Amino acid sequence: MNLSFFGSRTITIYMARTFLVRSLAVLAALVLVLMALDLLGESGDILAHPGNGDAQLWTYVSLRTPQIVARFLPFAVLLGTLITLATLNQNSEIIAMKAASVSAHQILAPLIIASIGVAAISFAFNDRIVTRASATLAAWQAADYGPIPADRGVVVNVWVRDGDDLVHADAVTGRGSATVLRGVTVYDRTGGLLKSIVTAVAAHQQGRGWVLDRASRFDVASGLVRPAPGYRIAQGVTPDRFTLADVQPDQRSFLDLRAAIAELHAAGRPTGPLESGLWHKISGPLSAILMPLLAGVAAFGLARSGRLFLRAVIGMALGFTYFVADNFALAMGNLGAYPPWLAAWAPFLLFLLIGEAVLVRTEE
Repeated sequence: MNLSFFGSRTITIYMARTFLVRSLAVLAALVLVLMALDLLGESGDILAHPGNGDAQLWTYVSLRTPQIVARFLPFAVLLGTLITLATLNQNSEIIAMKAASVSAHQILAPLIIASIGVAAISFAFNDRIVTRASATLAAWQAADYGPIPADRGVVVNVWVRDGDDLVHADAVTGRGSATVLRGVTVYDRTGGLLKSIVTAVAAHQQGRGWVLDRASRFDVASGLVRPAPGYRIAQGVTPDRFTLADVQPDQRSFLDLRAAIAELHAAGRPTGPLESGLWHKISGPLSAILMPLLAGVAAFGLARSGRLFLRAVIGMALGFTYFVADNFALAMGNLGAYPPWLAAWAPFLLFLLIGEAVLVRTEE
């Protein structure tokens, strides 16, 4: 009985290389098709802005492609695994391996090890590239595909509610007492009725409130605009209400998101959905490790029995069911129905057990 982790060095290298090549080929095909379809839908809005042309279309492609890669990499690994194992089974290579006393786990071991490498690269890619591309693309879309704002830690398009009043800032820079609001608009409301609109070039914190610079006030009742020097707003509103008003997990790296969660927690604000997103930054890339196990059912059974296609369909169904469960759990975590750790890790652990149970019961 062969009790080693791998069947042999030759089988390990052959299986891992075949799996990686086919997964990358599937990923490239998916990205090419989906990027073309996405660009067809967005090109009209991009070119509608004066001065935009081919360069802006390529800029959009460069920002959108990392998002597509991050989202569909697990799908590509699933399909790459199914193609690899179904082909090996059809060519009787799996039968030859089992005849040489190579167990089902040893056949899948090279794919799982290769998937661990894919998961590590995926985490680094998401953390360093996808988050920056997502933040830049969101800022560009907020500007209706105008000039892309420079990424210098500036939070754009921030809304904060202060009682009945609404405060909007085009951009927020700095942290703590050094926070500065740029392009401020205050909608002064009483009982849900708009009384006045105050605009200012900037605002800075003074005491417990905020003082507007070069402010003017439009009175709705009279229709007159008057200067409003020294106008104060948002009494008791802390700077973190502006700097952390729109924390998007997909636009922040793991460490930045963890720091933002700590600041929000210190300010007494709910952080459950953000914690789900934080843990999902780890569990999401690790889903690549599950794909060989879930698709392993396609590797075994006699191809001439006519059930190879059915086994491939079962493997695909298991993989896609995992993605449905993962998205459902993450949505429940965002709603607060699931604890953050459960929303991020429950689908992964559940389908790890399901895949192992199916493999052991059918092949071992």
